[in-house]
Amino acid sequence: MAAKAEITFMDQLRFDFAPQTSVHQLTKPMGYKGLYGFHKYWGKKPAEIVSFLIEQLSVSGEVVLDPFLGSGAIVREALMRQRRAIASDLNPAAIELASLVTIPPAANKVRHALKEVEASVRRKIDGSYALPDGATATHYLWRGNELQQVWIRGNTGRLRIELLPTAMDLTASEKFQNYQPQNLRPLRLFQNSRINSFENMQWRDLFTGRALRNLELLRGAILENQDTHVRRALLLALTAASGQMSKMVFAIENRGKTSGETGNGRVEVGSWVIGFWRPELHFEINVWNCFENKANSLLRGLQNESGYRQLPRTSLYPLDVIEKRAEVSLINTDAEEFLATLPAGKVDLLVTDPPHGDRIPYLELSEIWNAILNHPTLFDQEIVVSNARERGHTSERYAERMKRVFALAGQSLSPNGRMAIMFNSRSAQEWEDLRLATQAGNFTFCGGFPMAYSAGSVVQDNRAGALKHDYVLVFVSSKSPEQSKVIRERLKNLPHWTDKLPMIGES
Repeated sequence: MAAKAEITFMDQLRFDFAPQTSVHQLTKPMGYKGLYGFHKYWGKKPAEIVSFLIEQLSVSGEVVLDPFLGSGAIVREALMRQRRAIASDLNPAAIELASLVTIPPAANKVRHALKEVEASVRRKIDGSYALPDGATATHYLWRGNELQQVWIRGNTGRLRIELLPTAMDLTASEKFQNYQPQNLRPLRLFQNSRINSFENMQWRDLFTGRALRNLELLRGAILENQDTHVRRALLLALTAASGQMSKMVFAIENRGKTSGETGNGRVEVGSWVIGFWRPELHFEINVWNCFENKANSLLRGLQNESGYRQLPRTSLYPLDVIEKRAEVSLINTDAEEFLATLPAGKVDLLVTDPPHGDRIPYLELSEIWNAILNHPTLFDQEIVVSNARERGHTSERYAERMKRVFALAGQSLSPNGRMAIMFNSRSAQEWEDLRLATQAGNFTFCGGFPMAYSAGSVVQDNRAGALKHDYVLVFVSSKSPEQSKVIRERLKNLPHWTDKLPMIGES
């Protein structure tokens, strides 16, 4: 009996267009939930659009490639739809996050490990925030170097009690004033006004001595765990919480105040938003509470993993995925180097969110996380435009590297290969750079549509002339012109679909 032939994507294209994801979800995504939501990542894209693209542009068993992995949504959504996945990212934190969402540990193991961490260090941490009456401070409100208020929890657990600082509070802070990190690698940051960083910026510039000591206690306790997946999960809870442990948590005064109103006079807790801005009026928050909040968010995400498919077979070798010996391969390297290692003509679908010119300096913004994780950051290899002149990452360098990346990507695709890119820029030159890059890969443009963000972003929304959405751009290999026609017909009814490549913004 002859072997049953596999259904190819071109075979499936003859079927009626019946998207699993509604148009409403594409235009107004639901937001980041579960494991997608517990950790910040720059430029994160909604799962709804990712799953839609994978469902509509590939079939079960095909190979999905993402050379700019980010937080891992593309890989996870591919695996959930019985595709195989290959991905890379230069940012070590991205690899860790993607590993968590694709190979999540059992919630009960993480819960047990969290209890062990608490038993090991919580008393020491709480002791550094002790008040004269035996209570434990939750927040300190600072104006510069002057302590303004001390907060403790009220009897209900939700209400706060605001206290004036005592001599003991000042003494407790001064005890750690000269603390230097013992087990954290030095930060590597640059003079970059865009993100409020400067050359030689170090831990003590961003954290109080007390916060650093307590962060190190937590990190040391987590590293005692011998289970790789559990240890990764708790370390990511620590990196996720690290911003709220810092001096970068701004205080919100007169929330809800409008013209002519005085506000309620209360101060509310803001958050670490982006970059390394240290506001004059800021909070120092109990480090254990920050960590516990993120760990509980992680646990809720893991508890909802019951519907996730059986854990995939992993490999450090993409060829294992291509030859069906594994389902997923995640590689920590830059996109150009990674794509150069792939065999030609073996990838069915490329879905990616590449760096958008000068919008997001990913490695610079992730430096605290990577230092906590003790991973080196290879800044010289990053494909990005950086305002840090020392790095030499100019727009010309970015354009040339993007050309090489997409040329290699085109070689990796099968004759019927497809590609979907999520892109956003206010610069006409960067759109032209993208056009030339895809041209270098011998791609044919099918069309695209705008995608709403599922959550507001300071980086994405607050720059002059910034777009309020990404464009999703669909391409096919120029080796299969008939496929382009079919895909256009398949997707033309999407909201605001256009067959013209956007040329937006100021040059």
